Amino acid sequence: MLRAMCLIALALNAHPRYRLVLAANRDEFHARPTAPAASWDDAPLIFGGRDLLQGGGWLALHRDGRWAAVTNVRRMEPRDPDAPSRGELVAGYLREPLNPAQWADTLAPRAPRYAGFNLLLGDAQGAHYASNAPLYRSAPLAPGIHAVSNASLDTPWPKLLHLKAALARWCARGEQDPQALFTALADPREAESFELPDTGVGLERERFLSPAFIRGAEYGTRASTVLCIDHAHRAHFIERRFGPEGVAQGETQQTLALLPA
Repeated sequence: MLRAMCLIALALNAHPRYRLVLAANRDEFHARPTAPAASWDDAPLIFGGRDLLQGGGWLALHRDGRWAAVTNVRRMEPRDPDAPSRGELVAGYLREPLNPAQWADTLAPRAPRYAGFNLLLGDAQGAHYASNAPLYRSAPLAPGIHAVSNASLDTPWPKLLHLKAALARWCARGEQDPQALFTALADPREAESFELPDTGVGLERERFLSPAFIRGAEYGTRASTVLCIDHAHRAHFIERRFGPEGVAQGETQQTLALLPA
């Protein structure tokens, strides 16, 4: 059975205007109830999409400048019905006044309870990567371009390499119009058979999951998001939403003045 997939590329201090640029796709079953990006009712200083089934998130920002994003790790293991939702990782970090390294340390004892995850945590000082697959580890991210999908950080899957390259070009040119990033996120190209990973789902499913933008009747890309945080402490958040077969279902654009550090 498919579980939520995602694709995330980020640039840390690699753009003349923005200290962070993040471009991401959330892939999920279309039937899973989801709220569009907005301030959370029970935590108004948090802004992002919301999973209405478990209450967590996949990409969100706190007005103090902290942000978090999560993907799963594609492992063919039986699902533990008692495992906590990986969306809690995003919500948990943003609800607590800790920096990325501190919160990653507090996560260590509980990390094995979750199904496989890749977690990106950031604040005004930098970013951290954490994963529990196969064992828990966390480390700061160096300035530059990084990406993660459903293996480990910077695994050279074709869609990950294409998105990283597009983000690197965008930053090198000092671009500010996000359309080129949304174009990269909307890339429908399937990988060649020899490029496909073997994650245990079979060749047909590997091919279906290989584009940056997944288009299906029951499962596919639900949201594409570009988040940019500039050196003037403003966050620019754009989310485009999609339904079955990739039909556009709306867009949210929000500029947020971040709280003083």
